[in-house]
Amino acid sequence: MDNLFSLAYQCLSESSLDEKLSLSELAAKNILSGSIDVSLVDEDIKLIKVGRPDKPLLVDPKDLPKRNMQNGEGRAAMIHSFAHIEFNAINLAWDLIYRFQEMPSAFYFDWTRVAAEETKHFQLLQSQLRTLGYEYGDFPAHNGLWDIAEQTAHDLLLRLAVVPRILEARGLDVTPGLISRFRQIKDETTSSILELILEEEIGHVKTGTKWYRYQCEKLNLEPEEKFRQIAKEYMPSNNTKKINHEARLMAGFSQSELDYLVAQ
Repeated sequence: MDNLFSLAYQCLSESSLDEKLSLSELAAKNILSGSIDVSLVDEDIKLIKVGRPDKPLLVDPKDLPKRNMQNGEGRAAMIHSFAHIEFNAINLAWDLIYRFQEMPSAFYFDWTRVAAEETKHFQLLQSQLRTLGYEYGDFPAHNGLWDIAEQTAHDLLLRLAVVPRILEARGLDVTPGLISRFRQIKDETTSSILELILEEEIGHVKTGTKWYRYQCEKLNLEPEEKFRQIAKEYMPSNNTKKINHEARLMAGFSQSELDYLVAQ
């Protein structure tokens, strides 16, 4: 009988894009309905090898071409980059569930909801790509988000601080500007998709904040001081001081954390 962890592993390790999306949708539906066992697996954690399709070609971030949104190809390439983030986010959510198997059941339900929403985000962007005559995989992409996931695979606290609260939270800062850029070129469909993603990503970062603080309390660590230490090491070098204060406060950041980030 499937339990939550075996389903998470199936979603994470599946390489076929269509099958991964179907598995992710079905697993989330069954888990959230309460029909799946949330008890621990008895066996040791299997070696995790994330499944991904043969495309897109993964390159160094500096080798990605500049995107000119004034033409169809450039607009599609930009949408493709968003889709790639969401694809990685699907894997990240299932990896978090599978890798860390000694948390309260609420943790797994929270991250299953995140996985379901990331799957939906990808599908919306995939559909928009197709209206422009492209598929996911038609443009190169980079693997920076998953590289960070591997760097934080040994430590739940570190993973929760870095992925939701540093990297994904950066999306809260930049997405409003991207929405405006698509509005300027009269692409209301992509603008609306990004508005939905922004709204739901606030919830995802808030979930990360919730469990980051839970883990700090469990380990008897002061969460804001610990976050400053982690941010000092993991904050991207191209980070800017433009912070979406309203969105980050909604996502659980404290004002003192925002003051620290702006000062960096």
